Amino acid sequence: MAVISLPRRTRITSPTSIVQLEYPPQAPLPKPPSTATSNWTRFVLLSDTHSRVFPVPDGDVLLHSGDLTRHGTPRDLRRTMEWLYALPHPVKIIIAGNRDWALDREWYDANWMHTGHNGKESPDPIAELLTGPRAVAANVVYLRDQEYKFRARPGGREWSVFGSPLSPNFGDRIRAFGYDAADAGAIVSAFPQTDILLTHGPPHNVLDLTKKGATAGCRALTARLTVLRPRLHVFGHIHEARGAYVHLWAAGAKPRAHNASQLDGVQNALAQTDGMDIDEETVSGGEQTVFVNAANSPSGPNATRNGKPVNAGGPGVQPVVVDLLE
Repeated sequence: MAVISLPRRTRITSPTSIVQLEYPPQAPLPKPPSTATSNWTRFVLLSDTHSRVFPVPDGDVLLHSGDLTRHGTPRDLRRTMEWLYALPHPVKIIIAGNRDWALDREWYDANWMHTGHNGKESPDPIAELLTGPRAVAANVVYLRDQEYKFRARPGGREWSVFGSPLSPNFGDRIRAFGYDAADAGAIVSAFPQTDILLTHGPPHNVLDLTKKGATAGCRALTARLTVLRPRLHVFGHIHEARGAYVHLWAAGAKPRAHNASQLDGVQNALAQTDGMDIDEETVSGGEQTVFVNAANSPSGPNATRNGKPVNAGGPGVQPVVVDLLE
């Protein structure tokens, strides 16, 4: 089965979704107009911020798919959470990632000496930052293999989100929230039917291509997605594969898509299309899932723009804005 080669584009539209990958940083993004029969919910997507802060567009719901910190310390997490507390989004849903070591207590208690910490961090201040009074007052919801339901506005659609910090172990690296391939089927089979799936790790062969040409996503998750078919699947973890893809389920095929800028020289890839650039891609109607690797840390093709280094959250790695028709 061929892999879809995704051009660099700033906007993807379909009858039920609008994805904005790049936009002027200072200008407000117009929201699709609501009518008597149609309303839109705006989701603003973050991932792999690693304690860096940057401007974030307004929206109804903020989703952060993990790697909140760089070194997993309370100091790192406090910097991120102070930033998230101050953002105006009425709903903020976050999960952890493999760099948020101290949030995976079983793993951390056994492996903290490998993290570079001088001593074992206490879980109490970390839990307070995620679920304490300030988090609640700031509309922050922390999920760990949990579902959450909400309405973005009174009388609006009820959305369901399932969030999991898990990602597959890759090679011999020590990893928090990691799982082995032998356990993947049992783990992802517990993911429920949901409107929005929020995971740290990507599915196999969907925006999961590393700089070394390996696909680091979960095969079992890709298979599970053919059953779940969420409206939106947000993940990160593989910084260099940041991007978006709208998959139509009509043909029943598994999703398989990578950025064209990554495919140059990769064995068995499509013909070279590196540098292909369009302003807007239009996708037809039908049952679909919007896949977004929302990583905000520059890496690979996203590390430079016009020969200059890109900062976290800068051009090419901005927060992705997704409008979904209710």
